Amino acid sequence: MSQKSILITGGAGFIGSNFINNLLPQHDDWFVVNLDKLTYAGNLENLKPVESYKNYSFVKGDIANRELVDYLFAKYNIKYVINFAAESHVDRSILGSEVFFRTNVIGANVLLEAARRHGAEKFLQVSTDEVYGSLGPEGLFTESTPLSPNSPYSSSKAAADMMALAFHHTYGLPVVITRCSNNYGPYQFPEKLIPLMIINALNNKKLPVYGDGLNVRDWIHVADHNRAVELVFEKGKPGEVYNIGASREMKNIEIVKLILKKLNKSEDLIEYVKDRPGHDRRYAIDSSKIQNELGWKPEIEFETALDNTIDWYVENKSWWERVISGEYQKYYKTQYGSD
Repeated sequence: MSQKSILITGGAGFIGSNFINNLLPQHDDWFVVNLDKLTYAGNLENLKPVESYKNYSFVKGDIANRELVDYLFAKYNIKYVINFAAESHVDRSILGSEVFFRTNVIGANVLLEAARRHGAEKFLQVSTDEVYGSLGPEGLFTESTPLSPNSPYSSSKAAADMMALAFHHTYGLPVVITRCSNNYGPYQFPEKLIPLMIINALNNKKLPVYGDGLNVRDWIHVADHNRAVELVFEKGKPGEVYNIGASREMKNIEIVKLILKKLNKSEDLIEYVKDRPGHDRRYAIDSSKIQNELGWKPEIEFETALDNTIDWYVENKSWWERVISGEYQKYYKTQYGSD
């Protein structure tokens, strides 16, 4: 049986590691090269379930390193790419945008150029619903919604999306793009809303909530997201964009209160803090295209999965204690959980 040589970037991060851990046990016909820089949000502990697999190889490196990327394409005869690698935290992009454009834009360009030169047969760019900007109280993001990013993070992802589509139009590179709503689940770095609020509650610390807490996000479990990514990778039409969402809109404050209730903690731990600059009010995804064309649909019920996610952080205290030590410690004390 011939193997597909697939370059998966950012595979030590939250979404990427969940994807690889689920993928490899099901696909001995895929040889996965995981390229990850191991920044603060990357963690090889996430990949212990597959680290001994013969059809898996980890490479520490930067997707913006042209020589390294070209070497990997040649060495492993890479014909398929799934690009999870990204700087993804809005708060960090507000504090300093340069690294976001280096990784999310220049890094994407390096991967696209290598894919073009080496005759890649599929390039999947994993993006975000944040490229669409902010919604009012009504309506949903569709694939034809004009891009209107409002943060350095989302603008860098929008730039990468446009570049990927340009490579398809100009060079015929078989590119597909997925844009997903807010993810949650195991191994998520504790700067994002759900894990940060869980950990603060467990430590009886204040749970800082931006503004009035009424910002709305559309939540999807990482496993549902990754099933969609795999399906788009296998069956998605080149040049197309596919929105991924579970149609589960929740206000931030509702999420926080559910976490406190599950952990039997008082709502007195909630602390409303000054809103962040340019905070988008509402995101909501119309995922009818991927459902109608590819047959995907979300399967994981939110309340049960949120309870399971909380349980995971309770049971894996040693994991998140190691994660929030060191470089992240100062940030953990001063920043707030959000996108």
